[in-house]
Amino acid sequence: MKFIPSKIDGVFLIELEKRGDQRGFFSRMFCAEEFASAGLESRFVQANTSFSAESATLRGMHYQRAPHAEAKLVKCVAGALYDVALDLRPDSPSFGKYQAFELTSQNRSMVYIPKGCAHGFMTLLPNSEIMYLVSANYAPEAEDGVRYDDPAFGIEWPLTPSQISAKDISYKNYERM
Repeated sequence: MKFIPSKIDGVFLIELEKRGDQRGFFSRMFCAEEFASAGLESRFVQANTSFSAESATLRGMHYQRAPHAEAKLVKCVAGALYDVALDLRPDSPSFGKYQAFELTSQNRSMVYIPKGCAHGFMTLLPNSEIMYLVSANYAPEAEDGVRYDDPAFGIEWPLTPSQISAKDISYKNYERM
């Protein structure tokens, strides 16, 4: 795996190193040793998937508050996503900044998002599916989010959302900037 740093401290684009022949290819998606060597979380406790039938479906910006904060390893397994990591760590040099990645079933890239960052994505194609590993069990009492269109962050989404949940619309603008 190639760990490519982004402009957000601790967020990495991960490119798979494929070993192939006439049958196709093989690649590791996760290796605890390699992640630990790169200084990343190497223990994941849940694997989740999310499917969206329509393009321009927006989900986010989600995070879990401490002590249930979670790191995520995100991969698009069908279709295409505009995947966004937003740094909400007050002591981080990239606090308040976001980084977007295009994850597709064709490029097979992944994104590592550390604890303290919010995560969201928009589908770019119909019938898109995301798979992600998380480092902490879901804790409903710690679930939180910020608005996808909060002017404090200025996230530029590629499309106008066609679908977004009532919960995601109800998040308040971030007030601790």
